[in-house]
Amino acid sequence: MARPEVRPIIKLHSTAGTGYTYVTRKIRRNDPDRMVLRKFDPIARKHVDFREER
Repeated sequence: MARPEVRPIIKLHSTAGTGYTYVTRKIRRNDPDRMVLRKFDPIARKHVDFREER
C-alpha cells in the first residue's frame, strides 16, 4: 500500500510578478504552513520572496 508522501514536491513562485518559479521538496511534518523563501529572481535581477503554491 502506498503511504502518503512525506516530502511532496512544491513550486515556489516569485512575488515580483515575473512568473519565475523554483521547484523543491519540503517535509510537511516540520513545516505544515506555506513556505516563504527569499531567493534570487534572474528576471527581476534581485532577491525577492518566493511563496509556495499548492
